[in-house]
Amino acid sequence: MNKIAVLLLADTETPEARGRLANALVLAKECVDAGDEMQLIFDGAATKWIPQLADPEHKHHRTFLSVRDRTGACLYCARAFNVLDGVKAAGVAELDDYRDHPSLRQLVSDGYSVISF
Repeated sequence: MNKIAVLLLADTETPEARGRLANALVLAKECVDAGDEMQLIFDGAATKWIPQLADPEHKHHRTFLSVRDRTGACLYCARAFNVLDGVKAAGVAELDDYRDHPSLRQLVSDGYSVISF
């Protein structure tokens, strides 16, 4: 079984960023379907995606729901981008392993491959 951390850093503002979101979600879903140990992490400006993805009208809502139980958001960044309430409402874990950020170092130490979008 693979151990994969999918890290999304893309903001919400451009077509390129929307493509990065779609690619991250597709990879996360593929990993889940294959039985891999997978974590999807929204960090930086990407935390702004979570309230949008929680909207049932969003194009990627169903894919998001299929991986939500393995999804987390950087606590520091969710606060900084004023989306912490939306992250909580979406049922996404707040990651605060190291100074209110997810610990990518710990993931690597735990044998995860980190793939960023």
